Amino acid sequence: MHGFSDIQNNIIEAITDKKGKKIAVIDLSEIDGASTDRLIICQGNSTSQVAAIADSVRERLLDECKIKPMNYEGYRNSQWIVIDYGDTMVHVFLPDFREFYSLESLWNDAPASWIPDVD
Repeated sequence: MHGFSDIQNNIIEAITDKKGKKIAVIDLSEIDGASTDRLIICQGNSTSQVAAIADSVRERLLDECKIKPMNYEGYRNSQWIVIDYGDTMVHVFLPDFREFYSLESLWNDAPASWIPDVD
């Protein structure tokens, strides 16, 4: 069984491999009523990059951790793709959609950490 940090690190590496930006990790484990323990949020600059980031996350967790998502959706428009790993939800946005839905502010009472962009 893989630990949180192993899964989280693989997700972050998969995002940075495809040049995903503004990665936020929000810890919801102490929040009553949260449907998951952790949100990992990032963005891509185009619909093709958003889809490539989501594919990279799914492929890496399957290869490295032998984990398939419980569910995923959003590929039709690739403006906001969510991948559900139960304990961890990954959200890949176009910048405008990320700003509009503002998940970080929705969970502003939860601890958040920001991963520096890799250029």
